[in-house]
Amino acid sequence: MTTTVQAQQRSEGRKAHPDHLGHVIFITAAAAMGGFLFGYDSSVINGAVEAIRGKYDIGSAALAQVVAIALIGSAIGAATAGRIADRIGRIRVMQIAAVLFTVSAVGSALPFSLWDLAMWRVLGGIGIGMASVIGPAYIAEVAPPAYRGRLASFQQAAIVVGIALSQLVNWGILNLADGDQRGTIAGLEAWQWMLGVMVIPAVLYGLLSFAIPESPRFLISVGRNDRAKEVLREVEGKTVDLDVRVDEIEQAMRSEHKSTFKDLLGGRFGLLPVVWIGVGLSVFQQLVGINVAFYYSSTLWQSVGVDPSSSFFYSFTTSIINILGTVIAMIFVDRIGRKPLALIGSVGMAVSLGLVAWAFSASLVDGKLPHAQGVVALIAAHAFVLFFALSWGVVVWVLLGEMFPNKIRAAALGVAASAQWIANWAITASFPSLSDWNLSGTYMMYTAFALLSIPFILKWVPETKGKALEEMG
Repeated sequence: MTTTVQAQQRSEGRKAHPDHLGHVIFITAAAAMGGFLFGYDSSVINGAVEAIRGKYDIGSAALAQVVAIALIGSAIGAATAGRIADRIGRIRVMQIAAVLFTVSAVGSALPFSLWDLAMWRVLGGIGIGMASVIGPAYIAEVAPPAYRGRLASFQQAAIVVGIALSQLVNWGILNLADGDQRGTIAGLEAWQWMLGVMVIPAVLYGLLSFAIPESPRFLISVGRNDRAKEVLREVEGKTVDLDVRVDEIEQAMRSEHKSTFKDLLGGRFGLLPVVWIGVGLSVFQQLVGINVAFYYSSTLWQSVGVDPSSSFFYSFTTSIINILGTVIAMIFVDRIGRKPLALIGSVGMAVSLGLVAWAFSASLVDGKLPHAQGVVALIAAHAFVLFFALSWGVVVWVLLGEMFPNKIRAAALGVAASAQWIANWAITASFPSLSDWNLSGTYMMYTAFALLSIPFILKWVPETKGKALEEMG
């Protein structure tokens, strides 16, 4: 009898529809602003790289550390956000992230020297890491079950929109400075404006956090059940039995197993095989060099003879392609499955990266690529971003959220996410030095990783389409 009642409760929860869907979308979009800042801050440095190199007269290795050091902060923010949110609430963590973003933007725009620019980027990175964890968690806890999948996609959509808008803003600022990244606008150099403009979305994120409710799950965890019912009524509708919903959440919280790193041990190589698969997915996602397209694309195009204004425009078009690919992935990930989409992406990325490597192997003529190789490089670079976005950009996060058994999901996700930040840092920090050594060889290395991802998917990655989370393991 109890099982039947619980099944009815779950069924009612899945069918719950809010009375004001527009309000729920507003709440979700406000929380996803953290994703927007994640994308914006991750990409905005692209416009300032060459100006920072010139202003502080630094080599590629030091420049790479300034660019990549934000990722160290991101790892710290991601590792601590969950515990902080459990103590003081999801909304408070959003507000902390907004403050960190704001302070980082001001400090990065007005640095005294290279070391404090790096410090401000670490601070902003902590905000990025916190936002990357708390946004999806809050949306999952607030969204009505009937709309959870679609509303959860707001986070990834916000990230790619943030990347695109940062490129567009950078391009606009560069034009105001007559194409010179160190050109002066109202007393500040163009690159300082690029980093400082992030104050606007950061403040907006902070203000929006005061306009949305706390997560019902957190409210129940601290004994504020009456307020939790008000929020549930707000987001799930008046027809929902609120006592039943609160009881359902309380039961779920009581039955949860707080996974730890010890739960992940036991495989032949230390970790359980499924954890290694998650780490592999995270690492391959970064080792194909996708973040080079967003951190260094302007520098890359300028290095083969494209003028700064055009290089910024190409960076913006790359971001538009990224949005298009993300939409394609959101449409097809539940239709054709995770593995087929990942395989399509791997093959497409390998071909595209191979063509980029070939194009960059040509000798420069008057500081520029020959016309044929230049056209191939431009088209192939955009194709690479498209194939990544329609596959690995979305599929990896879907798989990581689905493939782990319930008992170890939280801890395994933490390990996989940490591996992703580390791989991201390794690629970002190494690219300037590698490109100085051999740009074509660098892209051949990324091509090799794209090719290696194909047998990895075929042999080890499970298909999770259509399976309940309880079936994993």
